[in-house]
Amino acid sequence: MAMNQIQFQKSVSLTDFLLRYGSKDQCAQALVSNRWPDGFRCPSCGAAEHYVVSHGARKLFQCRGCRHQPSLTAGPLMDSTKLPLRTWFLAIFLLSQAKTGLSALALMRQLGTSYHTAWLIHHMVMLAMAKVDAEEPLYGQIQMDDANLGGERPGVGGRGSPNKVPVVAAVSTNSKGHPMRVKVTPVSTFSSAAITVWARINLTPGSDMRSDGLPCFAGVVDAGCAHSYVVVGRRKPRELPQFTWVNTVLGNLKTLINGAYKAFKFRKHAHAYLGAFAY
Repeated sequence: MAMNQIQFQKSVSLTDFLLRYGSKDQCAQALVSNRWPDGFRCPSCGAAEHYVVSHGARKLFQCRGCRHQPSLTAGPLMDSTKLPLRTWFLAIFLLSQAKTGLSALALMRQLGTSYHTAWLIHHMVMLAMAKVDAEEPLYGQIQMDDANLGGERPGVGGRGSPNKVPVVAAVSTNSKGHPMRVKVTPVSTFSSAAITVWARINLTPGSDMRSDGLPCFAGVVDAGCAHSYVVVGRRKPRELPQFTWVNTVLGNLKTLINGAYKAFKFRKHAHAYLGAFAY
């Protein structure tokens, strides 16, 4: 059987990660390089001259000109945090490298924090990943499919169930048919209007979309994309090579939910979990 090269693509090992970010000074220097790649510049006045002021475990860079004090951890993710930078860096590494997901309980055991702290870190990192993923739309040849997540409460199952959250999955591929990027996004409903709104946010105009013929998917045309479809009927996924990658993504998503998370409040947290998964 041929080796799947995608599964063996190079990544950062835990050993490499600890060599790069194993100390608080290494983590702090990484933040400095990321925030000010060309050297310190005051975000208020633009001056370069500064000195470091310590407030307990926090370090502030005080501008000599206007006395403004920007912090390394300023921003939505780590603002005013009292946790060590090493804890944040390790959490980001673990969550971004876990293909099958990592629950807040498992993260708690890895970080050595309380469950409440691990849960907050888990969700803040996922929201940051979802935000980054949402900023770059798909383009080119795209496979598209629908799915339904949820069903915590007894009731009618399947598409259209009030217990489930409708989700659109899309995978962009290159000229050789290899997957490039993924979008897995909750939508309000499977209607042409909802799909048009989704496409305007998540697709680049001019992209070529292929779906299974669900009528609402024609809404991508109103967003400036081409649309073709293959009638699936009763055929199995293995009989539909046109949708290999989007079916693989949905299979991995179901494995992640059933394995790492078991269940979560789909209507409340679907955006964060799905955005982190796509990232």
